[in-house]
Amino acid sequence: MDLTDYVDALRRSLTTAAAAGTEQTRETARLLGDTIEPAVRLAVTDALSAMAAEITAAWDGGQVDIRLRGRDPEVVIVPAPDPEPAEPAEDPAGEGDVDDDGSVARISLRLPESVKSRAEAAAAAAGISLNAWLVRAVAAGLREPTDPPRSGRGPRRYSGFARS
Repeated sequence: MDLTDYVDALRRSLTTAAAAGTEQTRETARLLGDTIEPAVRLAVTDALSAMAAEITAAWDGGQVDIRLRGRDPEVVIVPAPDPEPAEPAEDPAGEGDVDDDGSVARISLRLPESVKSRAEAAAAAAGISLNAWLVRAVAAGLREPTDPPRSGRGPRRYSGFARS
């Protein structure tokens, strides 16, 4: 979305409003018009982001994002994912340990591109969606450790010399 026309319209409105004033008023309006562009772009982008968040909250599926491409915001509509195929009856990853009341919470997760690519490859290798793979990874990370890791130090470690 190119914001140049909107910035120029605001600049013209400022100049027109100052035209009725003194020379100093007109010069001040001209200087403000020349320097206002970054603030206007930021304010419009913030307004668009707030609007996108409201639409996403009211929309039952999918998401609306505002992303910056250079200096201009871009509206991106992310449709809701297709329903997951039924999982096998067995629980190879052990997700059954996680309390599941059937409700689903939606989060936005930002990953470095390299991590995302590796996670997508791992999900594809497992034959599941990236979302299902991430759910399994989080569930595995939340499981209680069965045996605490040993540091090699503590009351059971002895050092010294022995003679026989």
